[in-house]
Amino acid sequence: MTLQFTNTLTRRTEAFQPRVPGEVSIYCCGVTVYDLCHLGHARSYIVWDVLRRYLIWSGYRVTFVQNITDIDDKILKRAAEEGSSMQAVSERNITAFRDDMAALNILPPDKVPCATQCLEGIRAMIGELEASGAAYSAAGDVYFAVLGQPDYGKLSGRSLSEQQQGASGRLNTEEESRKRHPFDFALWKGVKPGEPSYPSPWGPGRPGWHIECSAMVRQELGLTIDIHLGGSDLIFPHHENEIAQSEAANGEPLAHYWLHNGMVNVDGEKMSKSLGNFTTIRSLLASGVSAMTLRFFVLQAHYRKPLDFTTEALAAAAAGWQGLNQALGLGLKPSLQSLLAWDGEVVSEEAEDAKEAEDALLICRAAFVAAMDDDLNTSAALAVLFDLVRPLRALARRLERGDQLSAEDQDLQGRWQLLQELSGVLGLEQEASPEPDPDAEAGPDQAEIQTLISERLAARQAKRYGDADAIRDRLRAKGIELIDRPDGTTEWIQRGA
Repeated sequence: MTLQFTNTLTRRTEAFQPRVPGEVSIYCCGVTVYDLCHLGHARSYIVWDVLRRYLIWSGYRVTFVQNITDIDDKILKRAAEEGSSMQAVSERNITAFRDDMAALNILPPDKVPCATQCLEGIRAMIGELEASGAAYSAAGDVYFAVLGQPDYGKLSGRSLSEQQQGASGRLNTEEESRKRHPFDFALWKGVKPGEPSYPSPWGPGRPGWHIECSAMVRQELGLTIDIHLGGSDLIFPHHENEIAQSEAANGEPLAHYWLHNGMVNVDGEKMSKSLGNFTTIRSLLASGVSAMTLRFFVLQAHYRKPLDFTTEALAAAAAGWQGLNQALGLGLKPSLQSLLAWDGEVVSEEAEDAKEAEDALLICRAAFVAAMDDDLNTSAALAVLFDLVRPLRALARRLERGDQLSAEDQDLQGRWQLLQELSGVLGLEQEASPEPDPDAEAGPDQAEIQTLISERLAARQAKRYGDADAIRDRLRAKGIELIDRPDGTTEWIQRGA
């Protein structure tokens, strides 16, 4: 099998063929920095990080660009609420975004253009669209004319006639009334009182959201790229509008492959602030859930399917990661380090045993590649890792009992090294477990856990955060991880349960 992706544009699973052999250009839609990143961002960027790692591991030279939107209505609204500025809000959340991505072991992009740094390219593209008749200006605004694009809707599969249904009332506002068609979208927005603005041939203002990405793709990667990434919520209108304006300006396809990840649900409902089930990355990590547990949880589901975040699913992921983490940690065992460093010929009673062990590893590697080539099937790839893990966990138990290693254990050297290599492709790295308190008593029972959780809640409500953190650390030392939910309740997981 060759590497295949499900292409949103064609609605088919297609073999991947980069434009330039051995090289891959990727653009990933980034964040609008008005707030902290949430679980939806974690899901998306973990998945695309694995895609990038796999392409690199497969021998491709990858250029990965991920933008930051630092001009937006939401940022302006947040700045007004805080009595701050758009720049201050953006800079604070850009720093938080980078910290969150590093915590999840997500590789930094090769290039990270910000909208405020690409204004020249944005204005140039808008000018080209207007000159060609694909866009028109109206009272300081500039709009893209969707009726001039006969294939508009090819990504989402939506026709303009279908979109028109239910559109009555869209022209009521002054801004909407300037449009020639309800679905024309803004490329440039004229200045409004109290908002920051930038000069342009159409007067002071700021760019629309969609044009930012088109200009940044062209600036950083050229007219056409190999892969464009994003969440499925961006298919329409954002990515649809990107295609329309880029291809009208450039006369070339914007991207050959469009990949979209599924959304995150919480207990079966779409995650949203209005439902009170909104969870940020850092709040989840601060609650005691490890970064690798979260990464493992995300990779258990296929990237195109919805991901349901529940306490039970996270607990199962924590248990699964613990087994994998234990096997990865074998390389830190002094009794095994000499075995792993051993570079002579395999000592075995039968040479055929060594050949069988080598063949088994080749089969595991091939199965891993087949899973990843099948539209990035990380769930099947994790199953391969656990095939590698089983004998290593048996070895770990023998080491814990103090058993001596035998000659046959040298066959496990290659298994551990392959496990480490393939785990790295998924961005899963050995994670140190919190050291238990040697003077601690036996783990608390459920009644005691609930009592401590109640005491912690009372401490937090009284703003005695030091006391609350001490209770959390006390439980963690006994193998109990706490998960604070958006509705104010706290769930707990017992590691290894």
